[in-house]
Amino acid sequence: IIYFLNPPDQAVFQPTEQAMLETIVAQTMQAYQTPRLPTKTATPRPGPTASPTVTSTPLPDFVQLEGVRYEFQNGRLNYCGPANFSMALNFWGWNGNRDVVGKAIKPSDKDKNVMPYELQDFIAEKVPNMSSVIRYGGDIDLLRRMISAGFPVLVEKGIYEYDLAGKYSWMGHYVFVTGYDNGTQEIIFQDSLLTEEVKSGKNRRISYEKFIEGWRAFNYVFIVVYPYDREAQVLTLLGDYADENWAARHALSIAENESRTLAGIDQYFAWFNKGTSHVALFEYADAATVYDQSFQLYESFSGDAGLRPYRMIWYQTGPYKAYFYSGRFRDVINLANTTLSTPLDGPNLEESLYWRAQAEYMAGNTGAAIADYRAALVIHPGWGAAIQALQDLGVVP
Repeated sequence: IIYFLNPPDQAVFQPTEQAMLETIVAQTMQAYQTPRLPTKTATPRPGPTASPTVTSTPLPDFVQLEGVRYEFQNGRLNYCGPANFSMALNFWGWNGNRDVVGKAIKPSDKDKNVMPYELQDFIAEKVPNMSSVIRYGGDIDLLRRMISAGFPVLVEKGIYEYDLAGKYSWMGHYVFVTGYDNGTQEIIFQDSLLTEEVKSGKNRRISYEKFIEGWRAFNYVFIVVYPYDREAQVLTLLGDYADENWAARHALSIAENESRTLAGIDQYFAWFNKGTSHVALFEYADAATVYDQSFQLYESFSGDAGLRPYRMIWYQTGPYKAYFYSGRFRDVINLANTTLSTPLDGPNLEESLYWRAQAEYMAGNTGAAIADYRAALVIHPGWGAAIQALQDLGVVP
């Protein structure tokens, strides 16, 4: 009934503030230190000093990695992340399971998504002798290179599926890529989501073309989990991707090209990816401008509102950072209000509450900010970012 009366795909955010601020304001906000969420970070470790280069050895036409301990997400709410992260760690001999991961990074059923950085922090804090790398701008060649060398890859992508309300709609989904087949032009992956159509998620196949189509929605992000003593090999295999800045620039180049050549929802994803890449490069004013364009494209899907990926900001918070660090606090608040109106069970998105609180504080509404920080902690108990924000205000979490 709630979805019928207030369809979430009808909620549209419209930027209202000036896209380009005065130079002095932009420069000031660009210099503002970006907080990492949560605030804990991995202990820095020295990496190889040699510049990594990719081997020119021809890759096999078919690879399907063995030793995968499959886990499904069913029976838990929003457990796509924990199930896939567990598979990635278990591949390297870890003895935990989805619940161990979930209790640490998703302690409440209200938490609807796990971000890639949360896996990275979990590994750094809870899994000795393991590490990970997160990059944007991946492609099929990169996946084949890593997999043929024995390194499976986690990917976050978009899918259309029936949600808990029985509505067919777009949502984000992690998959664990463990093979490829050039003969059939297919990716082989572990799918944690079992449905009426998918009775087994083991070694599923999807065409390269369809895989890329879904991957585009997340700026071609990928995560490689590996034993720390094999880091030099991983960085060599990554080649240019070993440089995080290069990867973000590469992703930006892909998005710029796709924003010119694609149409419809794919063009929307491309414009959104441009913003995400600019954020990764700390180019917040540029990011805000292209995010504006992406939201205009989103609104234009008036005849096909059911195709709208209204959950986009559930998974990707780049627009909040872009608007906040460009001084567009009202747009941060408006975007958060729109996003928080979309979940069926109420405004239960801790990242949106956090960024709304950040903007509310900057706008002079400290009371509202405190309330939102505390609401975020109800959804994600113990979340370091919200706890730190309250402590900075001299408030007990």
